[in-house]
Amino acid sequence: MRIHDLVQHQRTFYYTESTKPFSFRREQLNNLRNMIEEHEQSIIEALYKDLHKSEFESYTTEIGFLYSEITSALKNLKEWMKPQKVKTPLTHAGSKSYLYQEPYGVTLIIAPWNYPFQLALAPVIGALAAGNTVVLKPSELTPETSSLLKEMVNKWFDPAVFAVVEGDAEVSQELLEQRFDLIFFTGSVPVGKIVMEKASRHLTPVILELGGKSPTIVDEDANLDLAAKRIAWGKFTNAGQTCIAPDYLYVQRSVKPELLSKLKQAIKDLYGEDPLYNEEYSHIVNRRHFDRLSEYLNDGELIAGGERDEDITAIEPTILDHISWKDAVMQDEIFGPILPVLTFDDLGEVVAEVRDHEKPLALYYFSENEEKQEEILSKLSFGGGCINDTLFHVANPHLPFGGVGQSGVGSYHGKASFDAFTHSKGIVKQTTKFDLSIRYPGRKHGLKLIKKLLK
Repeated sequence: MRIHDLVQHQRTFYYTESTKPFSFRREQLNNLRNMIEEHEQSIIEALYKDLHKSEFESYTTEIGFLYSEITSALKNLKEWMKPQKVKTPLTHAGSKSYLYQEPYGVTLIIAPWNYPFQLALAPVIGALAAGNTVVLKPSELTPETSSLLKEMVNKWFDPAVFAVVEGDAEVSQELLEQRFDLIFFTGSVPVGKIVMEKASRHLTPVILELGGKSPTIVDEDANLDLAAKRIAWGKFTNAGQTCIAPDYLYVQRSVKPELLSKLKQAIKDLYGEDPLYNEEYSHIVNRRHFDRLSEYLNDGELIAGGERDEDITAIEPTILDHISWKDAVMQDEIFGPILPVLTFDDLGEVVAEVRDHEKPLALYYFSENEEKQEEILSKLSFGGGCINDTLFHVANPHLPFGGVGQSGVGSYHGKASFDAFTHSKGIVKQTTKFDLSIRYPGRKHGLKLIKKLLK
């Protein structure tokens, strides 16, 4: 089916009102769960072929995450769908006010390559729960996972409800020429700008999950053992190809030598003496990204790692010291297993420097001092993050996940996913038993009473 025809097919089906009942939405979510369960092993194999992901990493960061999101949606969906009664002012005497949850309609989801299964289907959960239809465009950079997604969805879903369209950037361009009711994009800032520009032609609302340079700050009073372990885990999971990975490290001068030593040990504990050939360690998605990352290894001083194997596009977990903001590695989001280290003496330096750059998608601060924790949280703007940990906020379905400024527009996960694909329609239900005359012009004392009521 041609892309234009597919979109029209979904729109026609959406206008039958079939997607709106609770029973239909529940059925689609159950189909999604059953689809994943049936193909679990195939999913793990596809992720290994595309990114050399281990079974442990595939399950914890891709498959298990989706099960948790589906369970949360099924448990709460009926409550989420209910009209919400809200307060009504005295000026509206005799009426009642509600928020009705309305699906947007026909939605487009464009997925990235770094978590090609989870980040493709996580927004689909919200879209289907909210009563929309979905066209999903997976990333062509992970062809095994993309092909599997199409095969799975074709088997389990009516294309009028949920369809997968494969292809390269030209296919994405053609999709963006269509008139959708909402577009959900996960990927880079430059492509996000293109998506927003295309959407603006139809005034289509967008949700953009982008990225940026997410800082990790380790203060002098931090628990260095835990900080090292959690930073290494957060940075080098999926070989650093995570939008919320610690992009760079700011460490207080007095604890820097000890932290770097512990970081090197944490890398060995996670991936052994030869990480390049460790089956638990992911590879770089393709040669182009491998070459891009390899250039960064010329910056600063190599403290740990740095070994590469171009035949398997793998780069060791790497730490670079003596880095400044002028270095190439600090100009863009790294999106790979390279951790540049900067040094600070006073926390105010860090605040000023982070403020001087675009707002990051995530931020991580390690300290035992609650006043300093609150200082960081109040003075720096970022999408979300952790105190004394990395990445973990993204796994809490009760927390919305999204960026701010150039790191993103909108949020999702849990209830926020339902909200992202729902328009809250404000409704006043007015009585016909009486009519307040003061609302009409020319009534004696009407204006005087209105002024009192509206103050």
